[in-house]
Amino acid sequence: MRLFDSRHALIGSAGTAALIVGLLAGGAQGDRGGGDHGKGGQTAKNVILIVGDGMSIAARDAIRLATVGQDGQLAMDSLRYAGWTYTDSADTEDAVTDSAASATAFSTGVRTYNGAIGVDLDGNPVTTLLEDAKALGKATGLVTTAQVTDATPGSFGAHVPDRGDQSEIARQYIDDSRPDVILGGGEDWWLPVGEVGAYPDDPADSPPEVSKSTIGNLITRAQETGYTYVSTPEELAATKAKRLLGLFANEEMFQQAPEGEGDVYDPVVPLRDMTQKALDVLSRDRQGFFLLVEEEGIDEMEHNNNATLTLTAGQALDETVALITEFAAKNRNTLIVVVGDHETGGLAIENVDPDDESTDTGSTSPDVLQSSEDGPFPIAGSDLQFTIDWTTGSHTGAATPLTAQGPSAELLARAQHSTHVHDVILKAMRGGR
Repeated sequence: MRLFDSRHALIGSAGTAALIVGLLAGGAQGDRGGGDHGKGGQTAKNVILIVGDGMSIAARDAIRLATVGQDGQLAMDSLRYAGWTYTDSADTEDAVTDSAASATAFSTGVRTYNGAIGVDLDGNPVTTLLEDAKALGKATGLVTTAQVTDATPGSFGAHVPDRGDQSEIARQYIDDSRPDVILGGGEDWWLPVGEVGAYPDDPADSPPEVSKSTIGNLITRAQETGYTYVSTPEELAATKAKRLLGLFANEEMFQQAPEGEGDVYDPVVPLRDMTQKALDVLSRDRQGFFLLVEEEGIDEMEHNNNATLTLTAGQALDETVALITEFAAKNRNTLIVVVGDHETGGLAIENVDPDDESTDTGSTSPDVLQSSEDGPFPIAGSDLQFTIDWTTGSHTGAATPLTAQGPSAELLARAQHSTHVHDVILKAMRGGR
């Protein structure tokens, strides 16, 4: 097997592959944090899977340029091993995956149809990494800036044929998979129609958002089964609960829209803070833990061809990765994996050139007019600028970058399908068991 090490470029392969891996790893020159950095024979006590929804190599590089410049390095690029993932689902009608099928591939090791949550092509439930971790005696957690019942977290903690059945996903969290920590948005899916929670229906600064649970008050149900519920930053900071449900928005923890049309990225509780609380709670478990962390804002802003807030959401993700690497430096045998689930927007980084505009400005289609260049954006630490060009408001089939460190991380230093990421994480958690 060819093995790529982002610090030393290439082991047993050709120079072209070395160049690709160097780009994926951001030219990493060392490891951020201590502990084991990739020994397949060791058991991962803790696993932290970090998903940048919609985060392609171009998006990741644009975040790098805007944040640390051409000579800098993101926290997510400092991890020792680098590879990439093919994201194709097994859908018979669509060539490009959605988040549900992609997350299910990561969570179960099975390729499935678009819209599937933790089920195979026949709709049968497939065991997830979160469930495997629980069977190994580990604590488990889900943290996201999306609804906690959205496609990515849902694919780790539930089994439903249709990703839209978010109240059923919430019910399964409470009654079946029972993650120890659930933090994010999506209060509307936990409360029945007409019952207003901490976040009022139809807020003025967003599209219509109303309580819509199809199976009763699931917040109360969670409390009755042992969860402590919090809905504000102060409550989250103060709680000492061992089993925690926190919902901090009606739907996503931001407002996705084209630039200047109501777009806001300002989560009530930042992703970094939610992750810190999850680490505080889960690390009490002597058997270790499995934690999924997702930044949804990258994907949603890309769908709206909103480059400014795509970069902002990406920076929030990288701040969270920096926190996680600091945790890993103090907690040996922690496997960290950072990956995108698919590409969104056909994002490209280009020079500033007023004569280069890919959009058909004579079109009357809003989608075509939206898919134009954004910027210019300054490259940190220089006088240079770049623009971001879009080709679509949808997903594309491009592969996504992956970086990792910790037990078995070197097995991810390759070209692979997302199902292989599942297999490596499961192997690392099981170790010799």
